[in-house]
Amino acid sequence: MASRSGAIATKVAPRSTAGSTSRPAVRPRTSPGALLTLSSVVLVALGLVMILSASSITAFADYGSSFTFFRRQLLWAIVAFAAYFACVRVDYHRWRGLSVVLYVLSAGLLVVALVPGVGLNVGGSARWIGVGPLSFQPSEIAKLALVLVVAGVLDRKDEKSLRELGHTALPVLPGLGLLAFLVMMQPDLGTAIVLCVIAFGLLFVAGAPLRHLVPLGVAGTGLAVVAALAEDYRRARILAFLNPWADPLNTGYQTIQSLIALGSGGIFGVGLGASRQKWSYIPNSHTDFIFAILGEELGLLGTFMVLGMFVFIAYLGIRIAKRAPDRFGMLVASGITIWIAFQALVNMGAVTAAMPITGVPLPLVSFGGTSLLVTLAALGILNNIAAQERKPRAAAKKRKDEER
Repeated sequence: MASRSGAIATKVAPRSTAGSTSRPAVRPRTSPGALLTLSSVVLVALGLVMILSASSITAFADYGSSFTFFRRQLLWAIVAFAAYFACVRVDYHRWRGLSVVLYVLSAGLLVVALVPGVGLNVGGSARWIGVGPLSFQPSEIAKLALVLVVAGVLDRKDEKSLRELGHTALPVLPGLGLLAFLVMMQPDLGTAIVLCVIAFGLLFVAGAPLRHLVPLGVAGTGLAVVAALAEDYRRARILAFLNPWADPLNTGYQTIQSLIALGSGGIFGVGLGASRQKWSYIPNSHTDFIFAILGEELGLLGTFMVLGMFVFIAYLGIRIAKRAPDRFGMLVASGITIWIAFQALVNMGAVTAAMPITGVPLPLVSFGGTSLLVTLAALGILNNIAAQERKPRAAAKKRKDEER
C-alpha cells in the first residue's frame, strides 16, 4: 500500500509544485471565416425552406408543382456555394486585376438587358437576360464589380490626395454614374441606391473628408428624389409607405398585406407552412417580400433571428476589414459588408413599412439565382481576406521564435 501511494504521490506532485511553468490549455478560437461560412449556410437553408413555403401555392397554380421555385433555387444554391468555396481559395489580390474586366462586362450586360428582344421585360422592368431556360440579372454583377473597382482606385490614393476634391470624385463618381444610369434605365431605383451607398461608403472608409462627401451626398440624394418622383407609378409607390391605407387596393395594397402577415405571426408565428397571406394576397411573396411570410410563420422570434444573423455578418465583415493584411483587403471587405448590410436593411425596412418599397431582394434568403450566386461569391472573397489575416501574425511569431 505504501509503495502504491508513493507512486501516486510521485505522479501528482509535479502538478502541485510552486515553480511549475505549465499553462492551462487554451481553446482555439473559431475563425471569422468559419463563422461566416456557418452564417451563410444557415441563411441560405432558411431561405430555401421559406421559398418552398411562400411559393408553393402560386407555383402549383402556374406550373402544376409546388416545388418549382424551390428546385430552381436549390440548383442555384449548389452552384453558388461552389462559387463561394472557389472564391475562398482564390487570393483576393487577383481580383484587383480582374476588377476592370468585371466592370466592363457588367456595364455591357446592363446595356444588353435594355435591348428589346434580348433582355427579358418582366413587370415593366428590363432587368434580366435570358439564356435558354435560365435568366440572370446583370445589376447583381455590377455591385461586386463596383466594390472591386472602387477599392482598387482608392487603394492607390494616399491621405493627402484624398483631401483634394478631384481625387475624391475621380474616377469613382463617373464609374458609379455609368452603372447607376444603366440600372435606372431598366428601371431599378433600389439597386441604383445600393450602388451609390457602396461607393460613398467606400469613400468614407478610405478617408475622404466630410466637406466633400456631404455636398456630393446631398446632390446624389436630390437626384434620387427627382428620379423617384419623375414617374407617376414610381412616385405613388415610393410615397405609399407614408400612408398605405390612403389607397388600400392599389399602391398601398402590398404594404398593408405585408403588415397583416407580420401582425398575424405574433411572437411565435402561425407555424411553418401555415401562412395565409401566401395564398396570393402578397405579390412577390417568395422574392422581395419573403421576410413578411417568414414573420407570419415564424413570428417575431424568427424575424429577430434573421435580423441577428445579418447583424452578425456585418460584425464579422467589420472585424475582417479591421484585421485585413493591407489597404486593398480592408476596402474590399468594407465594400462587401456595406453592400450586404444595407441591402438587407432596405428590404426589411420596405416589408415593415419603415422605408419605401424599392424592389431589392433580401440577400441569401429571397428567391433569385443571380443574387444568391453573386452574394455568396462576394462572401467567399471576404472569407479569403479573413484567412490571410493570420499570415502576417504567423510570420511575426516565426521571426520572434528565430530571434530567441
